[in-house]
Amino acid sequence: MTAKPKSRRRAVAKRSRKAGLPPGTLVYTGEQQVESVRITVIDYDEQHVQEKQVASPEECLPFRQTPTVTWINVDGLHDVSVIEKLGKAFDLHPLLLEDILSTGQRPKFEDYEKNLFIVVKMLSFSEDSQAVETEQVSLIIGPNFVLSFQETVGDVFDYVRDRIRNAKGRIRKLGADFLAYSLVDAIVDGYFVILEKLGEKIENLEGELVREADQKTLQKIHSLKREMITLRRSIWPLRELIGSLQRSESALVAESTSLYLRDLYDHTVLIIDTIESFREMVSGMLDIYLSSLSNRTNAVMKVLTIIATLFIPLTFIAGVYGMNFEHMPELRWRYGYAAIWAVMIVVASIMLLYFRRRRWL
Repeated sequence: MTAKPKSRRRAVAKRSRKAGLPPGTLVYTGEQQVESVRITVIDYDEQHVQEKQVASPEECLPFRQTPTVTWINVDGLHDVSVIEKLGKAFDLHPLLLEDILSTGQRPKFEDYEKNLFIVVKMLSFSEDSQAVETEQVSLIIGPNFVLSFQETVGDVFDYVRDRIRNAKGRIRKLGADFLAYSLVDAIVDGYFVILEKLGEKIENLEGELVREADQKTLQKIHSLKREMITLRRSIWPLRELIGSLQRSESALVAESTSLYLRDLYDHTVLIIDTIESFREMVSGMLDIYLSSLSNRTNAVMKVLTIIATLFIPLTFIAGVYGMNFEHMPELRWRYGYAAIWAVMIVVASIMLLYFRRRRWL
């Protein structure tokens, strides 16, 4: 049985710390930490935009009552007190806060009446390790605000920030629900970049399989299979999430945004289909590797068998004349040694010709 990756074992171990605690107990179960929690605020309407970094959650409270749209982004979840204060400031349910800190959540959508809660997985490709890295992003949609929570600094939302600052597209004209859609859309667009990287890895690995596969190739195939499992686990529930959000009867999701969610749903289906195709290709590569290994073994055994077959009659002749009986006329014949060599060469040549005619060589 294949052992779980270390990261998954550590995640399960941290999750087990919550065993026996009451529901709603805030315990951070993630691994990624930053030096200090960073809270950034972007407040905007169609005419104005304000962007700043605040020092404490209390500074975010005035934005709850403003008629503008406010996006509050939190980088770093290890300081539970910050999450708890934001929860009190925006009247968030304790179970919702618990899910934010439990970074092993599967992508999901939940309706808390006063606000909507979304969990998605943001993926990135590490050039150093040549592997896919996963980070949980939690989004809370309110009447005029969106709260986003990330484990570390750095995300795929720069294009969204740029559209807000420069009033590109419709984002400044629409509400908080469209902002949340834009954030999820940015994450989904990032999946296409990951799939492109993985497609290149699969293509290179296929070439390596054709040329000469070795033990390192097998390790790469198994690594790709694990990445496909991670991708499927991170993206497959997203289709259900977006579908539920699209069908939601909540007043927090406008009809105009539902049209964009429909397009996002189509993108998600396309990504899932691509992942399934990649999984089949990787599984096929494992079969190709095992077949090529078997073919190489058969080729080696074929050569050894032919060599052994050639030497069987030669060994027989050498054995007969190695018995050293006294009355063996060829032993005292002047040309006996040369004659035996000639016989063995003729026998070997006839066998080689026969093998070639049968296309065994």
